Amino acid sequence: MTDLKEKLANVSSAPGAYLMKDDAGKVIYVGKARNLKKRLASYFKSPDQLDMKTGVLVRQIVAFDTIITGTENEALILESNLIRRYRPRYNVILKDDKRYPSLRLDVQNPWPAISVVRKIENDGALYFGPFTSSRSVRQTLNFINKTFKLRKCKTKVLTKRDRPCLNCQMDGCLGPCCRKVDRAVYDGIVREVILFLKGRTPELIQEIETEMAAAAAVQAFEKAAELRDKMFGLKKILEKQVAISKDLKDRDVLALARSARHVVITRMAVRGGYLIDSRHFTFPPTLSTDAGILDAFIRQYYEKSRFIPPEILIPAEAEDAELLEGFLKTLKGKKVSLLQPRRGEKAHLLKMAVQNAGDRLRSLTESAETGIERLSRLQKRLRMQRFPERIECFDNSNISGTSPVAGMVVFENGAPKKSAYRKYKIRTVEEHDDYAYMAEVLTRRLGKGAQSEPYPDLLMVDGGKGQLGIALSVIRELGLEGAFEVAGIAKKDEKAGETEDKIYQPGRANPVIWGRDGDLLLFLQQIRDEAHRFAITFHRSRRRKNALTSEMDTIPGIGRQRKKALLKHFGSIRKIRAATLEELGAVPGISLKMAEAIRNTLRP
Repeated sequence: MTDLKEKLANVSSAPGAYLMKDDAGKVIYVGKARNLKKRLASYFKSPDQLDMKTGVLVRQIVAFDTIITGTENEALILESNLIRRYRPRYNVILKDDKRYPSLRLDVQNPWPAISVVRKIENDGALYFGPFTSSRSVRQTLNFINKTFKLRKCKTKVLTKRDRPCLNCQMDGCLGPCCRKVDRAVYDGIVREVILFLKGRTPELIQEIETEMAAAAAVQAFEKAAELRDKMFGLKKILEKQVAISKDLKDRDVLALARSARHVVITRMAVRGGYLIDSRHFTFPPTLSTDAGILDAFIRQYYEKSRFIPPEILIPAEAEDAELLEGFLKTLKGKKVSLLQPRRGEKAHLLKMAVQNAGDRLRSLTESAETGIERLSRLQKRLRMQRFPERIECFDNSNISGTSPVAGMVVFENGAPKKSAYRKYKIRTVEEHDDYAYMAEVLTRRLGKGAQSEPYPDLLMVDGGKGQLGIALSVIRELGLEGAFEVAGIAKKDEKAGETEDKIYQPGRANPVIWGRDGDLLLFLQQIRDEAHRFAITFHRSRRRKNALTSEMDTIPGIGRQRKKALLKHFGSIRKIRAATLEELGAVPGISLKMAEAIRNTLRP
């Protein structure tokens, strides 16, 4: 601490960002400050003057670095970049939204089409979402396809067709690929889709009613009936949305709830006065204050968002409200207000969001408590020395020894931790041998010394007594006896009259008897089934990749374009194999040296 205080004496009073490091040199916290010297000094006071959360952080700080910026706004941007780069454990880090589906409308295309994507890119297209579930995005897409006559073909460039497709014949598409379609009409449909996806459904309904009345006035009854059906469909959707704001403005409402285990932020999206979406974001416990968490969330979320409303309601005053509003204004190009309402309609919206966040937190807490209680019973039933917080399960997958692979899944506190899943290609076993496959995979997982940590509390192998014996053999060879518990799971033998799967443990001849704890067996079966799914999915992808690999992919110097030219010239690999050097050399782009390589590879 003395060294840190000496270094603090030389810190500049300029604005900038700072990085706190632990004894391993790892960045554990990143912050920003208008005055670096003053902010850092606040961390190194007497321990009695620090709150509990800051004290926990300070006790781990061994060193710090500072980066000076020209303005406080530049410090804000630098802090965000450093958090993304180092992902410090004591900062609030918003997970990437790429796993959530969004709808993409390529307005730069002459004939825009709508599609579902999971990654938002800066390509000039309009993105709507992300949606909270695949089901909700499919329902929205189905409604758009049914109501608006955009083209349904997935090709980026519209290709001409001689005859209309089935969608066009069913009057679900105008058919610009094979019919003469007025661009103004198509652009009008695109505009309607954008209004609908932006939550402007009442405005869209009003426009369609006006257009329907005009069509009826000139006795265009067929068009009027079509517009009527579209209007009824939109009104049915509107009935499911809740009108919660009389001023019909766009705004987001943020609320926060936290416990010792979880931090929840709820975002409610209000568009045109209607609540169109509500979504929860969950984070691990953090040392930041409520205001600091909201500050970090707002910066990280809206930096990626395609739409920033003019108002954001928040339950606590932001740490740097003026600076944050300037940051949002830079992103949006217009003023954005952060409001903390105390009364009226906006305060009611905020109260609603707070209730939703609290409900989500209670659900997470109850689920966690249920999971801990279940794991405690599992520990008792299996007579384990340690609490099974981390469970790893291994499974092999192959077909008659072809493309053998294995998968490892990880459950922590009773829930899957997919970031810790691992795939293994079998490298050293030439013949079909499931036991040898398991031995190789376990050796690779556990045999790296300190790099293999963390070890599981319970290691489970799919395959029963045989695979359990292999696991114990590997553990003995690596000197890891007693480091964790081991179990094998075997499928029930229906021919022998067995009614449930079996769990085997070292030193026990018979499988575990579950009695009233049958739910624990179901839990272990769930982990085994997840390992099987993960391994077989990887195996299928390998087989598919191998099936698409051609003999020609192994020829040195022959890439995709030359391979395409050879196949186009000769028609098949059989004819390429039978060709002379002169015939091969006659293909554009194929030199004599390449022709020799082709012949030597295909005709060894």
